[in-house]
Amino acid sequence: AHLTCLTNDKNDIDKAIADFKAVGVENILALRGDKNPDLTPKKDFTYASDLVSYIKSKYPEMGVSGACYPEVHMESENEIQDILNLKVDAGAEFLISQLFFDNSVFYRFVEKARIAGINVPIEAGIMPVTSSKQILRMVDMCGASLPRKFSMMMQKYGSNPEAMRDAGIAYAVDQIVDLIANGVEGIHLYTMNNPYVATKIAENIKSLL
Repeated sequence: AHLTCLTNDKNDIDKAIADFKAVGVENILALRGDKNPDLTPKKDFTYASDLVSYIKSKYPEMGVSGACYPEVHMESENEIQDILNLKVDAGAEFLISQLFFDNSVFYRFVEKARIAGINVPIEAGIMPVTSSKQILRMVDMCGASLPRKFSMMMQKYGSNPEAMRDAGIAYAVDQIVDLIANGVEGIHLYTMNNPYVATKIAENIKSLL
């Protein structure tokens, strides 16, 4: 379950975790959450690491993961600071990456994280493209770069929704095949609640797992 903290206080978090536990949820992705000018941040948590520390201290039975940014968090000072700010010291047991479209970016990030002493599993976050409008919005929010191969695909199929969807699935499958061949420690699919996309990808990679 995803759990954000910027606009939640400890009471909100306690209630959410109680609800999660009641239905059998055992793992939480602890996030700060995007800043929203229409919502006033609360004061109990400033960073996702604060939320990780709180959950692990009060609910040690819960598994907690954190987010990481292969191309650096847009609010981070630099790449080194971004890696040093990963939530592992706070108690995160594994990391899930923000979306990326160039696997070499992910591989470089993992290598630098290992050099920095980050030894928890790092899952690759993959977002299949279903529309050019959607992906441009997501890229603007997280700062992911678009390699030439990806940009050419968008130019070719962006005006045809069905073709764009199928091309995006194929691109994501190609990324996943390469990641698995290179020993990735997990794949996290950002399917935006689209069961068709999730099913098609699962069908394409089931023999690889």
